[in-house]
Amino acid sequence: MMSDKKFRDPKFTISKVYTRTGDAGETGLVGGQRVAKDHVRIEAYGDVDELNATIGGCREAIKDYIDGHAELTEVSDILHRIQHELFNTGTILATMPEDITETLPCVTEVDIKRLEDEMDRFNADLPALHSFVLAGGSKANIWFHMARNICRRAERRSISLSRECKLDPLVIKYLNRLSDALFVYSRWVNHALGCEEVTWNPNISKK
Repeated sequence: MMSDKKFRDPKFTISKVYTRTGDAGETGLVGGQRVAKDHVRIEAYGDVDELNATIGGCREAIKDYIDGHAELTEVSDILHRIQHELFNTGTILATMPEDITETLPCVTEVDIKRLEDEMDRFNADLPALHSFVLAGGSKANIWFHMARNICRRAERRSISLSRECKLDPLVIKYLNRLSDALFVYSRWVNHALGCEEVTWNPNISKK
């Protein structure tokens, strides 16, 4: 499933890491505007950036098991694609509404539908849940839960931003669906690795 939408290629060169332009607590948006580094827009795409890095951690965590579990390769490939989609999401968040163009990288309905289809397919392998799950069972599972939590935070920040200005609703929809997908993958990796799922027991302190 591919979108026929063509985004513009990046048009910048990174030749120096520090610029000193942010020393006063401001940073630049895609359109050149300067805003405070703690502005809700910066918080939103900062959370997406943190999520992207954590998904990289998920890929590395499952890489340790791929030799004995070839099915994990597909999950790694999906996560790699998601990292690019998150960079597209961050681009929208880093751009004021008046500067958004048809060729600016973004997330699409195709991206969201693909997440849903993949999620449904992997979830079909899993046993029904009869309690909430806790992070654990494998290191890979914990990485996915961390990613899911950050994704929810990015979603909340994006909702806050949408109250202040116009925001493509697909950003929030994508992050909402991605958090669900990360939950499915957190369960699926334990299932694939033969690790026991850790479920919530509200009475464990009574024992």
